[in-house]
Amino acid sequence: MKQIYKIYIDEKVLILAESDPGNLANSQEVETQNFDFQLFYEDIKTKNNAATYLLLTANVGLLFKRIKKSLKLIKAAGGLVSNEENRYLFIYRQGKWDLPKGKLDNGEKTKKAAVREVEEECGIKITKARNKICTTYHLYEMRGKIILKKTTWYWMRADNQKVLTPQLEEGITDARWLAAGDFALVKQNTFPLIRDLIEFIEY
Repeated sequence: MKQIYKIYIDEKVLILAESDPGNLANSQEVETQNFDFQLFYEDIKTKNNAATYLLLTANVGLLFKRIKKSLKLIKAAGGLVSNEENRYLFIYRQGKWDLPKGKLDNGEKTKKAAVREVEEECGIKITKARNKICTTYHLYEMRGKIILKKTTWYWMRADNQKVLTPQLEEGITDARWLAAGDFALVKQNTFPLIRDLIEFIEY
């Protein structure tokens, strides 16, 4: 199986791969030789347009490990939560649609953190936490430092949880159960990372 890593940087995505994964319309190929992630980040962060960057290298794992070591890593966890009506839980945070997630507490297990964060951010009780879906990597800045957030996502169920209470102190102003037919509402105002996660539901 070919290794592919995606690093999400707001509206942009850097894909590291051994060969062209295909289906990447209008992607920009990044020069592999002498690649410096910090310089790459400084160059693209001032660009407001959404873009996909593709970097092809023979040793994807080694390059990704090198990038991780150059950044501060924060671990987080979240969930794709469905209910008895086959609707999925979304939150509205700081002007964008998102999925519930949050940082791990010290010594906390990943799945336990995922359940806790979903319950806290939406004011519900998770009925069942199921299998891991995937791990995503998202880059942002905090107090002048570049942070790489590693988020582990799980399938979850929350039956008979009609009333949702968004966690206002976390900047969440809305929480909704949405059917697949309503996902267009989310996709038009969210991040590439969330759009990619929605594909796990749709396909």
